[in-house]
Order: sequence, then structure tokens, then C-alpha cells
Amino acid sequence: MRNGRKALLVLGLLAGLYGCSQDRPHEYGEQRPPVDSLHPDDRGLQSKDVLAAGASLSRDLLAHPDLARSDHQWTIVFDRFEDRTMDREFAPNYDIFIERLRTELAKNGYGRISLIENKAKLGNLRSKELDGGGAEGYGQGAAPAGGMGRIQPDFALYGKAYDMPNRATNFYMLEFTLTDLRSGIQVWTREYSVKTGR
Repeated sequence: MRNGRKALLVLGLLAGLYGCSQDRPHEYGEQRPPVDSLHPDDRGLQSKDVLAAGASLSRDLLAHPDLARSDHQWTIVFDRFEDRTMDREFAPNYDIFIERLRTELAKNGYGRISLIENKAKLGNLRSKELDGGGAEGYGQGAAPAGGMGRIQPDFALYGKAYDMPNRATNFYMLEFTLTDLRSGIQVWTREYSVKTGR
């Protein structure tokens, strides 16, 4: 009887060990590490920086006193990131930072801001998807403002990327600016800075 229990216990332990060796979550975790953590084998900017910059900067912009006092939604068009970095070893696409900020503002700024499509992109979409290419009824060009006119944005948001490479590290400063398109005043400028290994 005692030997039977021991045999069952040993079989149970072996089955448990076999089950653990077939554990998919560990393999999945290695193939899909969390996007909000740094990976020890990577260098330079990482996904954690994209998420942290987007979350922090969107909160800051949505807390802007002028936006809180505004009696209408701010309309914002997004431009690109200007790459002014010197280190070309990794050459990341800095537009991912502005896209993350755009999606954070779209998610959390509902009712306070409206995101306006870039004029060139909107023209391209209209020419591909609308009969007549978005022209007015007589084929004389763009439709008048009362028809398919584009809402004129109040602000443009763009970015600039700078770095200061050294032997073992690189310091990145990503600058985000919101400019009033009528007055040219930069109403909001913030930066996301990080020092990384090379």
C-alpha cells in the first residue's frame, strides 16, 4: 500500500514536471516581452520610451490651462518629426513618437480636442475614394468650403529629435511643439529626454 502511494506520488511529480516543461507562457514571454519594459540586449531608444513619452506628454497637453478655459474644441493637425540626431547607427523612425502621442490624445481628449487629417493625406484619400476625386460638380477643382471643405485646424503639432552621442551612451532629447497656425505662437513645447547605452 505504501509502495503504491509512493509510486503514485512519483508519477504525479513526473507528470507535473513534464507539464511544466511544455509550458507555453514562458516561451511566449520570451518571444513577446512586455512593451513597457527595457530589454537588456537592446540599445538606444526602446518601446518603453515611446509609451512613456506618449502618456506623459498627452497628460501634460490635456492639462494645459488654455485648453481647460477654451469654449470650443481645439483642432490639431499632426506633422512629422524632424531628425536632427548625429548617431545613425540605429536610425529609428522618430515619427512613432508623434503617432503614439496622437493616439493618446485621440483616446483621452475626446470632447476637448479634434484631430484633423493632414491636408496632403486627405487630398490623396479623397482622390482615391470619392467619385470625381473630390472635385466640385463641374470638374473645376476642389469643392468649395460649404461642400467638402476641410476644417481648418487651429494648431499644428510637430517634433524634433536631437542626440548627444558619447563612447558608451547617447543622450536623446525629443522636443514636441504645438503651434497656433494663425498667430504662429508656440503655445506648448515639451521634451522627453533619456540617456541610453550604445
